[in-house]
Amino acid sequence: MAVYPAPYLIQLPRLGAPEIGYISVGESAKDPLPFAVQRVFWTYYTPESIVRGRHAHHHTEQILIAAAGRLIVTTELADGDIQIFRLDDPSVGLYVPPCAWHTIQFSHSAVQLVLASQHFSAADYIRDYDAFRQQWLPQTSTS
Repeated sequence: MAVYPAPYLIQLPRLGAPEIGYISVGESAKDPLPFAVQRVFWTYYTPESIVRGRHAHHHTEQILIAAAGRLIVTTELADGDIQIFRLDDPSVGLYVPPCAWHTIQFSHSAVQLVLASQHFSAADYIRDYDAFRQQWLPQTSTS
């Protein structure tokens, strides 16, 4: 089974100035993106009372970006390591590895931009929390 890093923040370049605005570009990041982007999607008009995500992936790596507004992302690894990230700067992305269960809470009018390493496949999603824990827990040998 592949080993992935824990979730971490990625600083994208912030080019521009306050009087003209900014642009951030993944191709000119100081440290390159951790994967080749195969899919881009965005979610928006999500009510603040709704928690999105609630899944992990078998293979897909993602970078989550708050293109507008604020996202609170909670990640959990199968070993129980839980991290909470506040995304409110469009020049900062959150790397989410396949092995991370994640939930996302949106502020009013938030727009989440997602860069993904794989094309969409429903079979890649782990939507059952107990199945996630079983899939990613280290296998112990019985001698």
